[in-house]
Amino acid sequence: MRRGRFPENTSGMDQPDRIHLRDYVLSAEIGAFQTERGHPQRLRFDIEVELATHVVGVNDEVDRILSYDILTGAVAAGLADRRYDLLETLAEKIAAQILAHPRAAQVSVTVEKLDRIPGALGVTLVRRQPRVKADQVQAPIRVIFHGRELVLPEGAVALVPDAPGLPLPQGGNAREIELLALDQAAWALAGHLGLTVADSRTELDWAASEGRAVVWAPARMVRDVAGLPAEPHALALWLAERLGAIRLDWALPEGAPEPVLPAGFRVPTGHL
Repeated sequence: MRRGRFPENTSGMDQPDRIHLRDYVLSAEIGAFQTERGHPQRLRFDIEVELATHVVGVNDEVDRILSYDILTGAVAAGLADRRYDLLETLAEKIAAQILAHPRAAQVSVTVEKLDRIPGALGVTLVRRQPRVKADQVQAPIRVIFHGRELVLPEGAVALVPDAPGLPLPQGGNAREIELLALDQAAWALAGHLGLTVADSRTELDWAASEGRAVVWAPARMVRDVAGLPAEPHALALWLAERLGAIRLDWALPEGAPEPVLPAGFRVPTGHL
């Protein structure tokens, strides 16, 4: 059986889809022996994730799959967290971070030392966690409606652009055109601030995990959300609740009134 693989099920029942990361080699300082301190050694990571749902029907949309960046990011976060004496502790850290994603049902993590002996010394852990809904996973990100120049706060930020003020045609496709205008405004704002544009939940989650600021282009995520107007304040409210943001701020011109919050809105708000 290959490293990190789940045992084959021969019962004939429908099998879950899986994604994997194999032969991923990084150097890190690890080990309980004194001779291992101060001497980085090569570690090989093999990770296989059983998905909570089948990939069939995702229509080539990145937000509907478990991104491979989740796997490499979990390894990077585990190594950055602390120095470990045991491979088991590092493997547990990686497994827990991957299982925090709602599309991961089960994970197998293999970590091996490649420089201790001519072969490899390692451990394999298999962990499973009850699934949670995607909206229950809170991202450590702050949402800001950008209506004027501002100094960006530290940490992960999703900027919601203001409407560009262009003349827009009326008619059945008016909302679609308004959303595309906001996307155009997002690209212009990102270019002005030297930031990246994010138009998917996966990219926003990545920004949260990396502690980065991005500008949100809303059209892709909200196009099919019934009843949500293509209005920046409403979109900022929707995004903050959708992400479980830690805060929603309004960067508004002087004297502009603060937008009215809907009943039951749960994200802390304020002016920048």
